[in-house]
Amino acid sequence: MVRPIIRFVGAVLSVSGALLIADAGVTLLWQEPVSWLLEGRQQNRLEDALAKAPNRVRRRKPLRGDAIGRIQIPAIGVSKFVVEGTDTGTLRRGPGHYGDTPLPGERGTVAIAGHRTTYGAPFRRINELKKGEDIDVDLPQGRWVYRVERVRIVPATALWIKRRVDQDRLVLSACHPLYSAKQRVVVFAREIRRERSGVREG
Repeated sequence: MVRPIIRFVGAVLSVSGALLIADAGVTLLWQEPVSWLLEGRQQNRLEDALAKAPNRVRRRKPLRGDAIGRIQIPAIGVSKFVVEGTDTGTLRRGPGHYGDTPLPGERGTVAIAGHRTTYGAPFRRINELKKGEDIDVDLPQGRWVYRVERVRIVPATALWIKRRVDQDRLVLSACHPLYSAKQRVVVFAREIRRERSGVREG
């Protein structure tokens, strides 16, 4: 009676160990698969929310957790809905807009953060962006196009990246290196064009 139980427990432990190793391997090579599935569901909800309430988003400052728009980075295959806020829970839903920075269309430095290894890993490859590549941010009130100027690695405490400068710009940030929060990889991009209600500017 004892031997079958021991064999059963041994088999369960073996399968569990194999699954853990497989999960670790997938995470290293790609991203964490369970949080990827969860983020995918959240992205669908953000898309629905944005489609149902574009006028509400236009009229007032977004609240934490609101869907505010979509960011597209063709050079690295990113197309994600952006949520207001950068706390841990909010970033599980997608890239998050820093609430203490302006939205596109307002003067200053727009800042957006995202994960690199979990929850869809939207910013996993932002370190690969090159000068001259474009980033589009679509909000209900229009589209803003930014052109990458540089990519830098900075300390996690480098709050200066959100400062206003003499041009309107977009800053993307994520933890660096992969699987660590010791530093940040930051993309600085300058606004080059905006399109409001079908009218192209810049």
